[in-house]
Amino acid sequence: MATDTAQARPAGPPPTGPAATAGQRGRPPRRRGERGRAASIGLHAGLLAAAFIAVFPPFWLLVTSFKPKSETFSLSIVSDFTLGNYDHVINDTEFLTWFGNSLLIVVVTTVIGVLISSTTGYALSRFRFPGMRPLMWTLLITQMFPVAVLIVPLYNLMSRYGLLNQPVALVVTYLTIAVPFCAWMMKGFFDTVPVSIDESGRVDGLSPFGTFWRLIMPLARPGLAVTGFYTFVTAWAEVAYATAFMTGEENLTLAGGLQTFVNQHTQDWHLMTAAAVLIAVPATLVFGYAQRHLQAGLTAGSTKA
Repeated sequence: MATDTAQARPAGPPPTGPAATAGQRGRPPRRRGERGRAASIGLHAGLLAAAFIAVFPPFWLLVTSFKPKSETFSLSIVSDFTLGNYDHVINDTEFLTWFGNSLLIVVVTTVIGVLISSTTGYALSRFRFPGMRPLMWTLLITQMFPVAVLIVPLYNLMSRYGLLNQPVALVVTYLTIAVPFCAWMMKGFFDTVPVSIDESGRVDGLSPFGTFWRLIMPLARPGLAVTGFYTFVTAWAEVAYATAFMTGEENLTLAGGLQTFVNQHTQDWHLMTAAAVLIAVPATLVFGYAQRHLQAGLTAGSTKA
């Protein structure tokens, strides 16, 4: 009888700690790495706070654009709704001229930037040539200089060659910003494309450029989307160079034109917010078109094929 009683007892010590507490309450023990209720509530509260901080500034910018000048700094949402700010910006300022200047610069910069970045990235990924390592270091080091350091030397160069107040000055400047980063990114993307595709193209009689254009480029759409979007944003939203290299309202871009609304002489915040909303619309449309490729393109260089 004593032997049976001993055999009926559990083999080990009784559970203690969170597992024993969970068992007593009728809940399964929490697995390693699983968040508790308090941690989950704190995480979601932090995410909601971060989302509010990110969304509130553009939301208030949109709200202010529909207010008259007398209510610009009021805390009410919209007590006196008006479209007069947009009407004044479009019809009574040089906004359409600024828009045309920006559109020309952005289109040219994006097309040339994507072409140079893709060809450079493909060459660095597929070929070994003299000066390859110095070129890669050059592309990397040029990204380390802040904008403020380069304004004066670039201004002197543009002035020497008579390029001030010319769209080509901003195109060249924006390419120096976008191409090094995009070339590195495209190299990482091309590294994930199997070399066997290039070899099959050469077997079929294609030249190196034909292989790149007809076989590799169609596979590079995610990377090209990210490159094009980054180049577009660089040229569309840049302020420092656009203000330094372009003078006169007929030569300004959208970023430079915004400064005509708020400066040391005028404080038309209601007009500036309306213009800012109009400027954000094309960028939003471009992002909406390219966003399906952005995630794949941004992570393309993280793994090897």
